[in-house]
Amino acid sequence: MKAEFAVMGKALSSSFPQLCKFEAMDRIAVFAGSFDPFTVAHLALVKRASAIFDRVIVVVGKNVLKHSLLTVETRMRFIEKATADLKNVTVDSHDGLTVDYMKKSGAKFLVRGIRSSVEFEAERNLAWNNQTLFPDAETVFLQIEPQFAAISSTAVREILHFGGDVSKMVPKEFYADLIHETEKPSCSD
Repeated sequence: MKAEFAVMGKALSSSFPQLCKFEAMDRIAVFAGSFDPFTVAHLALVKRASAIFDRVIVVVGKNVLKHSLLTVETRMRFIEKATADLKNVTVDSHDGLTVDYMKKSGAKFLVRGIRSSVEFEAERNLAWNNQTLFPDAETVFLQIEPQFAAISSTAVREILHFGGDVSKMVPKEFYADLIHETEKPSCSD
């Protein structure tokens, strides 16, 4: 994409070609997490990020410290359903450091949702570590809207475990599929 500038109706490129010929770079952001499962809070953040960045890649990571409710493939399928109307959003998976994925994908921005000052402290430390590993990485903190502040994947998993209603906590696009998946014998403890 070549940018052209004009002053008083005359294109600057004819007078200053060396200043006016550049390619605009896509602002690519990564929104990484385990998303087990993806919630309406996650979706709200993705929608906001998609309005800020040219491309947003939702990266489903495998958290080795957590027992997963859903497979990575199922989580990706659910996120794709929930974000289908967001044309600049794609979904991928990665097993490793987020900054390594950012380097591979050309992303310079990492989107993180913040619910509280305690989360901010932890996320800020992660951002500093990420910048040490990948100096081009810039973490963008988005404050979660108040109506989503209590919604987390952990809460959804616990409510599902006890048979509670999570219909207002996960995107409607895959709610029925989530219930079907979690009723399978292999998903119960």
